Amino acid sequence: MSAWAEEGPAGDRARLDGVDLDALARRLGTPLHVISASALRRRAAELRAALAGLDALVCYAVKANPNVAVLALMADEGFGADIVSAGELRRSLRAGIAPARIVFSGVGKTADEIGEALAAGIGRFNVESRDELDLLQRVARERMQCARASVRVNPDVDAGTHAKIATGKAENKFGVEPAEAWRWFDERARRPNVVLDGLHAHIGSQVLDLAPFRHAFERIAGFAGELARAGHMVACIDAGGGLGVCYREGHDIPVDVADHARALRHAMRGFDGQLIVEPGRWLVAEAGVLLTRVIRVKHGAQRRFLVLDAAMNDLLRPSLYDAWHAIEPLHGRERERIVYDVVGPVCETGDTFARGRELPRCEEGDLVMIETTGAYGASMASTYNSRPLAAEAMLERGRYAVIRRRQGFEEMLAGEQPARDWQVA
Repeated sequence: MSAWAEEGPAGDRARLDGVDLDALARRLGTPLHVISASALRRRAAELRAALAGLDALVCYAVKANPNVAVLALMADEGFGADIVSAGELRRSLRAGIAPARIVFSGVGKTADEIGEALAAGIGRFNVESRDELDLLQRVARERMQCARASVRVNPDVDAGTHAKIATGKAENKFGVEPAEAWRWFDERARRPNVVLDGLHAHIGSQVLDLAPFRHAFERIAGFAGELARAGHMVACIDAGGGLGVCYREGHDIPVDVADHARALRHAMRGFDGQLIVEPGRWLVAEAGVLLTRVIRVKHGAQRRFLVLDAAMNDLLRPSLYDAWHAIEPLHGRERERIVYDVVGPVCETGDTFARGRELPRCEEGDLVMIETTGAYGASMASTYNSRPLAAEAMLERGRYAVIRRRQGFEEMLAGEQPARDWQVA
């Protein structure tokens, strides 16, 4: 369930982290992404407690929510960053995350991105292909630097999650098979500017079963042991992320973070190097909500449509993954329950948040909350249909701060111009 809660006697406005959401929406407008700093800190503390006693570095998966304010909070909690682009590198550094606590993942790193990461002094590259490994060697040699790297091994484990966010099966684009990784370790002398001394595995996102984690951890730990017995140093094992959250009460049963940590401890019991974990969604998803207002109720021939001022460009997950998000009107009044298709104003049938959802009757102007949007909400937003990006706010103990102001029309068009300066390439 999301971090929001009703506070005070029945009929009071909904509050999140001590802030009146209706008053906040009136002040900042809608659509509005809201995230609770207190909820983020609670999750961070829970994770630290689960990992206590391990030589473990938490590298927050920046793609889940890359707002600089969120990253600064992660830095305050002592976490590093798992990045997949130069843009995420720059955000992490601006937020105060120490370069040595940054790992660079992803299958498509460019020479420029690698050079920028080396210049920043990041801790480690998670290498996904032989071509990338050779490129890392070349760029590091040209810069007269040494890059520390881990091989991303594809453990061929089915995480049981949505096909579009599964990353650990042999058919996925991520990582290499163990035999290929072994060859890289054997060839280390050919790449003197790369210290290849780590393994990395990540099986997917929104994983709700502990068994795939156990399987992946055992495989990567077993492979590390085989390498060590052959004389290859493995100083670091990156166990990835993927912990799921509860989007739908009674349906999604997340893995307990303490059980996840126990499975990691058990699998890595013979390993004395550093462990890295890369949680993203689990840290931020349930801390966030999207506030939106009802534009109108449209009565179709067969269905009743609740049209909101938020759209798929503000929250893509339902359109992209058919994902479920709890939806709660915040009008604070007892009303009969009505079945709606909850939709946005974008000109796509896919601009639908829910189909056949039973809700208390809504009217034009009512404030509605879409829950569990702290991950892959604002981070996947776009300006499709020329809709400016929504504002974002962070809440903490009765206070709020705007952490991204609402994009203006002129800002949205910045960089565009008529085709007047014609040139020949």
